[in-house]
Amino acid sequence: MSRPPSFTPPPGARAYSLRTGRGEFAVVDSPVADGVVPKGTALLLPGFTGSKEDFNPLQEALSARGYRTVAVDGRGQYESDGPQDDESAYAQAELAQDVLAQAAALGTPVHLVGHSLGGQIARAAVLLDRAPFLSLTLMASGPAQISVSQQQRVKLLRDALAVMSMADVWEAIQAMEPPEETDTGDLDAGLDDQDDLRRRWLGNKPAQLMATGLQLCVEPDRVADLAAVPLPFHVLSGSRDDTWAVSLLDDMALRLRAHRTIVQDAEHSPNTDNPLETARAFADFWDRAEAR
Repeated sequence: MSRPPSFTPPPGARAYSLRTGRGEFAVVDSPVADGVVPKGTALLLPGFTGSKEDFNPLQEALSARGYRTVAVDGRGQYESDGPQDDESAYAQAELAQDVLAQAAALGTPVHLVGHSLGGQIARAAVLLDRAPFLSLTLMASGPAQISVSQQQRVKLLRDALAVMSMADVWEAIQAMEPPEETDTGDLDAGLDDQDDLRRRWLGNKPAQLMATGLQLCVEPDRVADLAAVPLPFHVLSGSRDDTWAVSLLDDMALRLRAHRTIVQDAEHSPNTDNPLETARAFADFWDRAEAR
């Protein structure tokens, strides 16, 4: 299970709405630490049922390495607005266009990072237009659909959302899970305080969860398409993962000719399970990409 991050932004970071050509998106923007030579900027995309706060544990360490990091809530995710009921607004191509708009609004080429679902959206953005990106890191994000066990979890969630309110679904999740797993399991959520968790859950638009949950269950293998893009790639995961088998991530890295990092003592959320090692791996990879 992931260790929940704090809801408090890291020192020096600023939470605000990033204005783009496709609307406003809630971000946590962490600048380079005082006295450190700036090296670059990274755009961080969270996973299914997650949010920008999932990257809080990484941002201070990355700031100290010279990287500004901007973690974002996607359309209809937590504090970013989106249609309540229109699933077509959350088609993968639409979300990928949002990422391109976010990168454009930052005004500089960025290192792109996607966690789980965020990795598949990041991949789609790169396949649309690689120009805004200096590199792509796929964190605990596999080549195609999620595991059968996770597909079953998503189906249960989608079935519940079709007939229940978000508040009622939250209560059902709490009743079904043991106390240590009430962060909605390995669907990328995880904040320690239950009030904050509930507030984040209720901030999600049902149509966004329905649409992106289905995407996770039917995503085709697009690794060959991505391998044809001339960018540096990084595949990072924990040493265990029940959303995509680690062996699948190993194979994807080989197919992409990507740098591969396995973070020990981490599962599906290395960013919260072992944030210092994860941040070090990100920065080391970005340093090499910048040197190119």
